[in-house]
Amino acid sequence: MSKAGRREIQSLLNKQIRKRHHRSQKSSITKQMLKDTMWTLLFFFIYFIRSLVDKIVNFAFEWYWGEKKTCPPLRKDFFITKSAVEIAELIRQQDISSYQVVNAYINRIIETNPVLNAVLDGPFLEALDEAQAIDERISQGIISDEEFSQKPFLGVPFTTKDSTAVSGKLHTLGISARKTYKAKEDAECVRLMKEAGAIIIATTSIPEINRWQETRNNLIGQTNNPYDLRRTVGGSSGGEGALISSCGSCFGLGTDIGGSIRMPAYYCGIFGHKPTSGIVNTRGCTLRTGTEKNTMVVAGPMTRYAMDLKPILEVLVGPKNANILKLNENVDVKKLRYFYCLDSGDLRCSGLCSNTRDTINKVVSHFHNLTGTDVQQVKLKGLEYTSKLWRYWMTQEPADFGYLLGNSKKLNPLVELTKKIAGQSEYTMASIFSLIDGILPKEKAEKMKALTEELIQEVEELLGDDGVLIYPSYTYPAPFHYVPFLQIYNFGYWAIMNVLHLPATQIPMGLNSDGLPMGIQIAATKNRDRHCLAVAEELDRQFGGWKAPFNILGDIN
Repeated sequence: MSKAGRREIQSLLNKQIRKRHHRSQKSSITKQMLKDTMWTLLFFFIYFIRSLVDKIVNFAFEWYWGEKKTCPPLRKDFFITKSAVEIAELIRQQDISSYQVVNAYINRIIETNPVLNAVLDGPFLEALDEAQAIDERISQGIISDEEFSQKPFLGVPFTTKDSTAVSGKLHTLGISARKTYKAKEDAECVRLMKEAGAIIIATTSIPEINRWQETRNNLIGQTNNPYDLRRTVGGSSGGEGALISSCGSCFGLGTDIGGSIRMPAYYCGIFGHKPTSGIVNTRGCTLRTGTEKNTMVVAGPMTRYAMDLKPILEVLVGPKNANILKLNENVDVKKLRYFYCLDSGDLRCSGLCSNTRDTINKVVSHFHNLTGTDVQQVKLKGLEYTSKLWRYWMTQEPADFGYLLGNSKKLNPLVELTKKIAGQSEYTMASIFSLIDGILPKEKAEKMKALTEELIQEVEELLGDDGVLIYPSYTYPAPFHYVPFLQIYNFGYWAIMNVLHLPATQIPMGLNSDGLPMGIQIAATKNRDRHCLAVAEELDRQFGGWKAPFNILGDIN
């Protein structure tokens, strides 16, 4: 055969190959498009069904719990609505005495706790003696400027959750077996606040071993939301959220392993900051030694005002870590870069309600106008596995939930479930649910680790050293009591920040038409807590932050 003939045959063969390849490629693209369409339709179907079910659940529980009620009005001592920083200054200037302040907060606890059920131990009347001693020293002029500087919260009352040890006070962890146990020494964060001059006046309720999305235990029952007593305060720092918002405490200390500071802060309309992991010593928090490595648990401040977050955090981290965080560095919020997410994509979670979307869009619009640049919407790869990621990393925590719940005795989940059904269990259903979860099939370790690393890298590349992420707090406003049993995974919007060990601040953004708090989270890369706090102060100034869940009967000025 001639060369020309061979070339012609080869040309025909090449054309056939190209046609087959084109048909194969076209078929592959068609299959992928069909697959994508099917997944999209499935997503919207699940979203529609979940939204419908959630509406039915909300309607049913609203009917069950009856008429809405809120916490008692404030009739006197209006100064207790001020920030911790302002109250500290009033005490220093002798415009008001520490005794007056402590006494007013104790009276407010006595007034509100019968309906909120937030306090597990207290109020501590000996706090009045401590306050009086401070007043005497101030009036005698024997406190130097240096001492005032070292004690920025001198004479200011505060509270903390029961699981964070306070020397000589109940330290029950919310379980019946420890109902009379008292702590032998202060947790490190409590010790530091006392060193800064603050006065502890009560400890607040928690779920058993801090492991649930509501604050309920068999010692004192459930804690109620000050904006609507029918609704949850969240967990696990739920007692703190309720007490601070209702002005039963000037500020508080919480801990956070899956949203335990930010969830109650959101539901109760206050600020809460989850610091960068490892930056605050957690000794004495839920029996921790403070030497644990690679843990998601952090301790942090809960306040009514954004201006209080940074000075309290400075106390909690100490001078060395304050330098690492560069807390004294001025942050120009106009020069930060802003990004936002509208959902995680986790099909286990409910879709965001219109109130939540509107809140995020309001924040996005504000920073667009403030900076003159677009706020970019992003979709982070791996967020759709949020609930699985958190569940996996909980199995890597140094603490054993079953062992702690049993008060140093390992519990059998099936035995405890049987006892619960028979009405013989000493634990809440939430704790038994957590025990059962511990014997269910585990998440795939290698996959979870790889996804986490990829997500951490993507967030670091996206935000860098000058970016912040505007992120949903939750799918809905505070749910009715017991509804979280039917919406178990919605807390994932908080939990992902623990998985990634990022600093995150919960910021109140006003009330919806039902008078319930709305809010958003602001997250940044590790050790850039100052960016979160600066944005919190900006939004507090712009939108007013905390809104009192009670009527004020009198002239607040």
